[in-house]
Amino acid sequence: MTDAVAQLIEEAKQRLDPRAVITDPKEIEPWATDWRGRVRGATSAMLAPSSTEEVAEIVKLAAAYRVPLVPQGGNTGMSAGATPPSDGSAILLSMRRMNAIRSISAGDRLAVAEGGVILETLHQAAHEIGMRFPLTLGARGSCTVGGLTSTNAGGTQVLKFGTMRSLVAGVEAVLPDGSVHNGLSGLKKDNRGYSIDQLLIGAEGTLGVVTAVALRLVPAVTARAVAWAGIESPARALDLLRFLEARTHSVEGFELVPQDSLKLVLKHIPNTRPPLSGEYAWHVLIEATSAEGGANIAGELEALLGKALEQGIIGDAVIASNEAQAEAFWKIRDSISEAERAEGQTLAHDISVAVADMPRFIVEASEKVERAFPGVIASGFGHLGDGNIHFHVRAASHAAPDWYDSEGAQITRFVDDLVTEAGGSISAEHGIGQLKRAEFARLAEPGRVHALRAIKQALDPLGIMNPGKLVP
Repeated sequence: MTDAVAQLIEEAKQRLDPRAVITDPKEIEPWATDWRGRVRGATSAMLAPSSTEEVAEIVKLAAAYRVPLVPQGGNTGMSAGATPPSDGSAILLSMRRMNAIRSISAGDRLAVAEGGVILETLHQAAHEIGMRFPLTLGARGSCTVGGLTSTNAGGTQVLKFGTMRSLVAGVEAVLPDGSVHNGLSGLKKDNRGYSIDQLLIGAEGTLGVVTAVALRLVPAVTARAVAWAGIESPARALDLLRFLEARTHSVEGFELVPQDSLKLVLKHIPNTRPPLSGEYAWHVLIEATSAEGGANIAGELEALLGKALEQGIIGDAVIASNEAQAEAFWKIRDSISEAERAEGQTLAHDISVAVADMPRFIVEASEKVERAFPGVIASGFGHLGDGNIHFHVRAASHAAPDWYDSEGAQITRFVDDLVTEAGGSISAEHGIGQLKRAEFARLAEPGRVHALRAIKQALDPLGIMNPGKLVP
């Protein structure tokens, strides 16, 4: 522990609620490692403010002592963006005690939630007033509003509602000098220059600490249908999506799942079972919804899938007969990453290319990776409809303690080159964090890197906000 860190901790104990200063190593340890367990950090303290005012006090102390802060929500990120450096030079800033929903209104279709509000809690609050917040993902029981905003998270409903950037109406944040930016008014028109809100969305805590967010709500679903279809290829999956989109506006979730991923879930995740009796090379999970009373979404989706079957687009399909079965289908999709982690070492590439190009990319990139690195297993799953696939490579027989840093680094470089050649992005929804920072620096256009560095320097000249993340 440096003298500056020690002095900051002592002063924080004097200024803040005693519960806001945590120095017990056992209490800190679970939060000093990223979700996948790939990056282990170290810190002497974790500060846990309960108000925007306390966050501002902490940031002012950090600026005075030149001690970096690493903001953290639910610690569910996939790029180690909320993990402190291993040298103990930074302090964790946990936002989990700032967990109040300050207001929620069906009339305004807005909710104002603090940064530590868990996504599932927000879902429930919206449901209670006949509304919903239309973003969900597998970590909804632990991820937080601040983290989702700071990473511009996506999830399974981007096809219809967009990423967090589309759903955020305003941001409250503490900036690196300790001042508070309040953008929570929810104004539809505000032309006073640069959008500070938009700068903070997706900034991964490098420009400030998100303390509260105004979020757009939509009417609650009155009818829902969830289906599982077996198909022969990703190309056929896209054919199915276009077939459905031409005939209905109800589809809001469309997830591609390879047979390999399904098998892993069935192997490692309790209480899961295959949705179809036959085996297919690929599968699609479809969710269709309506907010209109009396809508027969299940009947509509069943009829459309029947026609798709007649036309040879799909090999088989089943409609969930009740909510329990619908959730069982989604559990399979949401558990893929957990199942991969249980199976062994996995390189997770969160990529995007043009939707029309994605089916071919998945197949060709998988073949190229497995040919270049014999013995590994490559596959893609996820949000085909918005061009975002999680392209994962498993070590399989190559598993070794140094695999991530040796062959794994070569594989990631290989995959990222394929994505760049296809005109895509190496980070679609998970952010850059620290795991993708070197590759981002290698592949990004000079103009983009220059702009990011200039913005970072202008707003955080002391470099105290989440150093070593995002900005090359």
